[in-house]
Amino acid sequence: MSNRLSGKVAFITGAGRGQGRAHAVQMATEGADIVCIDICEQIESNNYPLSTIEDLETTSKLVENLGRRCIAVKADVRERDQLRKALEEGVSELSRLDIVVANAGILPMAMGDPLPSDFVDATDVDLLGVLNTVAVSLPHLADGGSIIVTGSTAGMMPATTTNPLMGPGGAGYAWAKNTLIGYVEQMALHLAPKMIRVNAIHPTNCNTHLLHNDALYAVFRPDMRTQKPTRADVEPAFTHFQAMPIPYIEPEDIANLAVFLASDESRYVTGQQIRVDAGALLKFPDGPA
Repeated sequence: MSNRLSGKVAFITGAGRGQGRAHAVQMATEGADIVCIDICEQIESNNYPLSTIEDLETTSKLVENLGRRCIAVKADVRERDQLRKALEEGVSELSRLDIVVANAGILPMAMGDPLPSDFVDATDVDLLGVLNTVAVSLPHLADGGSIIVTGSTAGMMPATTTNPLMGPGGAGYAWAKNTLIGYVEQMALHLAPKMIRVNAIHPTNCNTHLLHNDALYAVFRPDMRTQKPTRADVEPAFTHFQAMPIPYIEPEDIANLAVFLASDESRYVTGQQIRVDAGALLKFPDGPA
């Protein structure tokens, strides 16, 4: 433990598990106290299970076991009032806010007949959820603070928005993540006078529930759609997606970068689109062939 974030407070969305939990644990390891939220219920169009209240409680316990304080609140990023109340509760307890990690995201890919509303669900969480998170944070965020947005390497690849196998939900995910690129750059300009940094991290395939589900497995192995491909079936396709010979990165790989962006070491780093993608975009700038 190096205490790079000692004395700081971080607000993290989608913290019940996966990347959000990794952010909470890594930042707590570096000395930060944490305000974390998650929806803790299901969104019908999302074909894989979302976090539960037990998941969120586990994240809180992991933070507290590191000797840091954690305020964990059930809240939906689509609902600005819920976010505002959750953050106000956290700031009231922890007295300040220095770091914002707008991480919550979904990839709804309904098995069977996809609906146009799948696009709405994806953009409501993946784009509007980020805007809401930043909006409720700004009144509390200290000068010199850091905002970190979770993007997606796939969202930087044009073909992902037009792949019919992804359906409206996949298109919404890709469009939202791509739109966040311009949002991050605009917010970095507007917050620069306060020395507040705004950056985006764009992961490649990451070892979370969003990757490991039947619908996405079928996208990576369209030749096996009728056979329900297994994890073993899709790992060679996952590996093909990166330039480095790995199937996916781990949530901790993203959290390590987020700690740097949250720390004073990155005090002049802002408006950046930083990929943790093992060379995926260099290999497939237009999406996988």
